[in-house]
Amino acid sequence: MTTTRPAPAVPAVRRTAAWRRRDRRWGWVFVGPQLIGMVLFILGPFVASLVLAFASWDGLTALKWVGLANFVDQLTDELLLKSIVNTLLIALITVPVGLALALLIAVALEKLRTRSLYLVLFFAPVVTSTVAVAMIWQQLFRADGVLSGFIASTFHIDPPDWLGDPHLALISVCIVTIWSSVGLNAVIFLAGLQGISPSLIEAAQLDGAGAWSLLTRIRMPLISPIIFFSTIVAFISSLQTFDTVFVLTADAGPDNATRTIVYHIYDLGFGRFEFGPSSAASVILLVLTLVITGLQFAAQKRFVHYESD
Repeated sequence: MTTTRPAPAVPAVRRTAAWRRRDRRWGWVFVGPQLIGMVLFILGPFVASLVLAFASWDGLTALKWVGLANFVDQLTDELLLKSIVNTLLIALITVPVGLALALLIAVALEKLRTRSLYLVLFFAPVVTSTVAVAMIWQQLFRADGVLSGFIASTFHIDPPDWLGDPHLALISVCIVTIWSSVGLNAVIFLAGLQGISPSLIEAAQLDGAGAWSLLTRIRMPLISPIIFFSTIVAFISSLQTFDTVFVLTADAGPDNATRTIVYHIYDLGFGRFEFGPSSAASVILLVLTLVITGLQFAAQKRFVHYESD
């Protein structure tokens, strides 16, 4: 009588290794599209801009290496210097004013029981196309627009030329930027305020703390990491201002009053087809962003308070 031997058992180590290989293959399948997109649309253009920054190329003729000439020309170009000043002014105006308004709105919304409608209204500009927002504000800033008509009828004075005056054009861009971004920061701050333990607020109130002391000495220090995060994001976003300027003001405003660094990069690359200087200006923008972000991280040690375990 013949007996059949049972099949040898597969070792557990071999089964685990096969499962890990199969799991790793599926991982690459899901991650692959993201990696391909990052290489094609982020790393590829980044490397190309670094290469073009040291070359002269108009998109048609042969590429010619020029070394650091593009950087020297850009750093001595008055248009780039004016663009840097305008961009920094936009950042220095919109970031503190926008974050302060967002914090006040968040504090006000925290006291409401039904705040859903207000959240939708404040957040609507965030999810609205920037081009559409700029076009609407362009109509408001017209000489016969709603804003100018309100000023003329209320104060009985000639309304200012919002987009034609070099001193007011940049302020107009700042107004639109603040209006379109305050909702996002308000929602973020509201989430941070709701995460504060009520026992801390009650203890401070029992000690006699008023509304202003609660805000400046209790709530703001507790959400300081959130404020720091919003400040970093807002500064980087302000340094990349382009579409609002492009739509709101024609040709970077009167006397290049609203010319930003990104608009300067666009004008060089797609207006004059000088891709070498345009890439050099983009590298300068990258360095400027890294420097400002580094300074903010260095300063956050004094102003940001993290909870200790």
